Amino acid sequence: MDIEERQAEHIEYFVKQASALKGPALASVVVEATSHPSLFAFSEILAVGNVLELEGTESSVYLELLRTFAHGTWTEYKSIAERLPQMVPDQVLKLKQLTVLTLAESTKVLPYDLLMNELDVTNVRELEDFLINDCMYVGIVRGKLDQLRRCFEVQFAAGRDLRPGQLGSMLHTLTDWLTISDNLLISIKEKIKWADTMSEMGTKHKKEMEEKIEEVKKSMSFKKLPTSRRTSATEGTRRCTLNLLE
Repeated sequence: MDIEERQAEHIEYFVKQASALKGPALASVVVEATSHPSLFAFSEILAVGNVLELEGTESSVYLELLRTFAHGTWTEYKSIAERLPQMVPDQVLKLKQLTVLTLAESTKVLPYDLLMNELDVTNVRELEDFLINDCMYVGIVRGKLDQLRRCFEVQFAAGRDLRPGQLGSMLHTLTDWLTISDNLLISIKEKIKWADTMSEMGTKHKKEMEEKIEEVKKSMSFKKLPTSRRTSATEGTRRCTLNLLE
């Protein structure tokens, strides 16, 4: 079972849990969801009416915490940590995993120095262990660790929840991509048509050349006949013609 299928099962479970509880009781659902080792998407939980109702209440910090896991990074969390509930180790690990996914959205070559700074990792060995055991082994990213160049080359990264306003930008990007694809398809069709035309012309030209070559061969063959045979052939033709006249 791949990561997308696992996500769907976990999301369904937590959406049901959030829909059945209200107010402070939702705190335990938020903590459990953000600590779950196989859950990396939270927009469906954020969309639950009971969760949205936490806005402006004493439990609103859990709504903000859930939003941080949906869209934020470890660095962003540290800047607002004073007003959020203290996280347990599993939550810290999860947010750092999500941070790697966010970084992979902008570039497919992640320098070790950038990763160590964003993840609060002090040395390369610790960073590589984290990328291997807590990211690649889990299945949220695939890539290559390049110790010589001190970077992580990302080949695949799971997508995160869309940030507010990001959908419009994504739709614009997809629309541009479709336009480019349509233009490219038209260009390819025109090139195929041109290639077919050139192929037909080439076939026709080849046939004409073969006919000319055959005519030349026949002409050369006649010229190579001995004089006596050419004379005999000519005389025979003349006699046949005289006989017909008589």
